[in-house]
Amino acid sequence: MKLLPSTTAGRQVAYELISGGSGLVLALFMWGHMMFVGSILVGTYGFDWLALQLEVYFIAQPTVIVIFTLFLVHAVLAARKIPAQLEERKVMVKLGRDLKGQPHSESLLWIWQVRTGMAVLVLGSFHLVLLGVDVLTPLWGERIGIESVTSLARVQAGLWLPYAILLICVEFHASIGLYRLAVKWGVFSSLARKTLHRIESIILWLFLGLGAVILLVLAGVLPPPLAFLLTGASA
Repeated sequence: MKLLPSTTAGRQVAYELISGGSGLVLALFMWGHMMFVGSILVGTYGFDWLALQLEVYFIAQPTVIVIFTLFLVHAVLAARKIPAQLEERKVMVKLGRDLKGQPHSESLLWIWQVRTGMAVLVLGSFHLVLLGVDVLTPLWGERIGIESVTSLARVQAGLWLPYAILLICVEFHASIGLYRLAVKWGVFSSLARKTLHRIESIILWLFLGLGAVILLVLAGVLPPPLAFLLTGASA
């Protein structure tokens, strides 16, 4: 009788740890990233000031490289659980349809995590490449680095739509992922699943709402609502 896990079992555990750990880091980064982009709520001066600090203190450059690497690692490991064959995907789609009548919440969460993950892989890769070009090269804008002028121009030129889709998919994927991670590894085990689910829902709608306001400001639909906080600062 084997007391130690087999090499294959050990490898699977390692994959789960790396996949879960990278997902946790990416979720935390996503919230931090939203706080950074949210600086546009106080106006372009606050946005540019914060972006400049991240670049001057050499925070933005390595962060883009590390996050892009983690993003790829997480995508590769998480893709192991996505049905690869067409027939398997058809079964997953059929399962999702059948569950609408008598939903099993855990199964539905997994299905939507897979669906949103596919969208995040495509749109998130595009956004990270665009961000990397901004931070590491002077290809767009007047200098190397993120600028409010170029960011606003892109969103208002049409990128608001893919960013809106990315926002919805990222928030759903991250909140569901954190919930399933907590359940899988017994984090906050003293709390019932219903309580964890409620916390996950609060986090989801909180960041969705904040992200929507930020996107509306970037798109020029709303003026920066907190611009009064920096009145006279840019003078």
